[in-house]
Amino acid sequence: MNSLRFAAVVPAVLLLMSGDSFAENLRVPGDHKTIQAAINASAAGDTVLVAAGTYEERLRLKAGVTLRSEGDDAKGKVGLKRAEATILDGGGDAGTDPGVDMAAGSTLDGFTVTNIGTYSETKWKKHYATQGEEQSHEHIGAPGVAGIGIVGVSCTVRNNIVHHIGYSGIGISGVKGKRCSPLVTNNVCYRNMGGGIGSMKGSTAIIRSNICFENFFAGIGHDNSSPLVVNNICYGNIRAGIGISEGSKPIVRGNKCYKNRRAGIGTRTEPETQPLIENNECYENDMAGIGTREEAAPLIRNNKCYKNKLAGIGSRTGAHATIIGNECYENGKAGIGQRGDTRNTLIGNYCHHNKTSGIGFAACKEGHATVVNNRVIDNALVAVGINPGWTVSLSGNELSRKGGLPPIVMVFNGASATFTGNVIRGGGVAGIRVAGDVKIDDNRFEGTSLRRRGPPNFAVWALKGSTVAMSDNEITTWRHALSAGEANVTAINNTVGNFHSAAFVVNKSPSPPQIIGNTAYSNDAKAKVVSMDRADGINIDNEIKPMRTGKSSSAIEK
Repeated sequence: MNSLRFAAVVPAVLLLMSGDSFAENLRVPGDHKTIQAAINASAAGDTVLVAAGTYEERLRLKAGVTLRSEGDDAKGKVGLKRAEATILDGGGDAGTDPGVDMAAGSTLDGFTVTNIGTYSETKWKKHYATQGEEQSHEHIGAPGVAGIGIVGVSCTVRNNIVHHIGYSGIGISGVKGKRCSPLVTNNVCYRNMGGGIGSMKGSTAIIRSNICFENFFAGIGHDNSSPLVVNNICYGNIRAGIGISEGSKPIVRGNKCYKNRRAGIGTRTEPETQPLIENNECYENDMAGIGTREEAAPLIRNNKCYKNKLAGIGSRTGAHATIIGNECYENGKAGIGQRGDTRNTLIGNYCHHNKTSGIGFAACKEGHATVVNNRVIDNALVAVGINPGWTVSLSGNELSRKGGLPPIVMVFNGASATFTGNVIRGGGVAGIRVAGDVKIDDNRFEGTSLRRRGPPNFAVWALKGSTVAMSDNEITTWRHALSAGEANVTAINNTVGNFHSAAFVVNKSPSPPQIIGNTAYSNDAKAKVVSMDRADGINIDNEIKPMRTGKSSSAIEK
């Protein structure tokens, strides 16, 4: 039995040994004058080694063959020195094939690929100046000739420099019914007339540790593809650093995207566009750090977005984004900004020191948002601004600002908001200034300094035409817990401390106000719970109690 097993195993072992023993190194120009001649003479497992020089060829690789430039991995000015010195010149418009056409199991390692198709400096400069606003919106999967073409095969493309191509630098395309995952790593792609790297038509590539800059479209672009995109650097591209569209579902993780003419990472086109965008760093982009629009539905998680000219994270035109655990700071507009009928969920984000709002909702026809457990502090204007058209639910958030006169939260006419379990801390004219409709339950309003005269200093400031229903809130160190003029108000079971004159002030209400069961703490003999000019208002079960001091006192009584 043992001899039979040995007899069966030996042929297989010999076959494997023969594959290794016959692997060859074919040298260009030593063994073959042209690279393609060496490739044609090679077999699976062979390596074609190419000496430094310029080769006016377009290449078609063979399955299992490695094409490598000679030399070590010493760094050059742009990429590896050996890649800079070993150049594949495609001859401009001389052919319809890519500069290098990859094959299954093949490897391309350490070349400069250039002059495939037509590069236009005039066109590039024009669209750079206009931030891509006048570019056509063709899919990146539209016909074109890439510098390096990967179509329906698993292979490796590494350490190459691809520039001045008339289309995408590296084009990766899937084939229906065939799963393949090429590895594209440590390449440099710049000044190409498409994307630096384009992933399309179902591709599931691994795109890792590449540098893509100053490309005509995105640094890395997606069209109906789902690659893994990790640890790349994308900057100075005419559109986004990383662009995701047309039903793509990539994992985009650990990338740096900066100084792009539009967003650092941009997502758009349809509800089926559902990328995971996490742990990226997006900064100093000319639009948002991360932007989403046109009904796309990304999960945007644990990213850092700062010093972008617009929002840190922005969504518009029907986007359905889930935005979790991001830090957005020092952006030119909002930390997180939304407009154009979006439906977003914001959880656990930290928005601070932005130049307008921490979280902003621009006017729209019909937008919806859920805002939970976010920390929004020390933004230049409001912590949260809610413009007309929005319905927003806010719970468990910390909303604060150390100084300044703007309200901490502003709800405009035509907007509605529900506040539950939030901490609203700071000064200014109001904790929440309301021109729309709000329901305010079980929140804590902490004023930082009581202003008895001068500009308003109200926990809730209800403007003409607004509707405010507030209950079970704890309010301290504001001139009034509620100041309402020509507004519809209900205030039930709230607790107020350290106020001036009256806890609740209601004047010219268009309907009878209901101020019921509230408790106010004050040692001022003239202080009262309610000041109301309507005799038919409901003012019952309210009481004023003296403030106490000592370790056993509650925060509201101190």
